[in-house]
Amino acid sequence: MNTETIEEVEGLFTYLLETRLRPEEYAWLTTKTTEIQSTGDLKQLSKVFAQVPRYASKDLLGWKDKAIMDIKKLIPGYDLGDWTVETFCRVWLLKQLPSGDQEGYLNSINGLFVGAELNELVALYKAFPLLQYPEYWVRQCEEGIRSNIGNVLEAIMYHNPYPATYLSEPAWNQMILKAFFMEKEVTKIYRLQERLNPALQATLADYVQERLAAGRSVNPALYKLMEV
Repeated sequence: MNTETIEEVEGLFTYLLETRLRPEEYAWLTTKTTEIQSTGDLKQLSKVFAQVPRYASKDLLGWKDKAIMDIKKLIPGYDLGDWTVETFCRVWLLKQLPSGDQEGYLNSINGLFVGAELNELVALYKAFPLLQYPEYWVRQCEEGIRSNIGNVLEAIMYHNPYPATYLSEPAWNQMILKAFFMEKEVTKIYRLQERLNPALQATLADYVQERLAAGRSVNPALYKLMEV
């Protein structure tokens, strides 16, 4: 993203933060964030990241908010409509981390993955399109795809442009096959058609034959991808 886009996205995120939190909740999160920015204290980051649910609800941000639609225009494929306020606040916190010290920045976020509970993992994976050093997170994204935790897979797959932008063809193909295997809504995967490739079509064809041989139903979307 260029500087102008980054500034627009930041303004929209700030607007959503201000309108989704009560004044005392907003004050807590912004104060703690400023402390983390000034001290670089990893323990403080982990603590605040874990405490967010005390100050942010599980209400949805909402699909129809103009700010959310504007973010999707600025970052194609990135739709925050199904995010909870809790998830949004955690992602906002990650956006504020200073990234000039690459090692410190990467260690800070990697530390959050260690021992993260489910909702924390969801926020971390949803944040990928906004994190600095994006190529670095490919391996973590691939690890998430290997998970069988539905919410984690959806955080990576649904309305998230990171996989389509940064995953290699084999990793992308693995994600698409996993989506069908786990019966996910593949229509929510950004650039599914654009990244279709012969290897993926062959893999999906084999998968269809396996399901038919086992007397199982086949998602109609599989046939559509195989026919393209």
